[in-house]
Amino acid sequence: MRDLEDIMWMQAIDMLERAERLQRRFFQPAPSGRQPAWQPPMDVFESSGGLQIVVALPGVSPEEVRVAFSGNVLMVSGQRRLSAELQTGHIHRLEIPYGAFDRRLQVPDGLTLQGWEMRNGCLHLSFRQQRGMK
Repeated sequence: MRDLEDIMWMQAIDMLERAERLQRRFFQPAPSGRQPAWQPPMDVFESSGGLQIVVALPGVSPEEVRVAFSGNVLMVSGQRRLSAELQTGHIHRLEIPYGAFDRRLQVPDGLTLQGWEMRNGCLHLSFRQQRGMK
């Protein structure tokens, strides 16, 4: 029975290590001198009414976010700044990325951006089908 517990424990540790590697790869900063430094994760939901996109931007103020929609390409960019009080402290762990960010997504044809808002640390975007389009 002890061997089975050891195997299960090792598998759990392996899964946690893989998850950490994936997170590090996703938030890997760009090489020095290149912008942007990171890409925020996003969720995309489609319904009969259109498309909803949620972009995770923890700690980013709405003033630091730029949204552009041209053709059928959505561009979300901006900056997540380290507050002045944190810049003078000793960092023990830094998992949430800072610096410039940029994320682009091609959306299906025939959609128009209806609006966006920052809510609970996320950018919420709404797209609707253009009138006369199927």
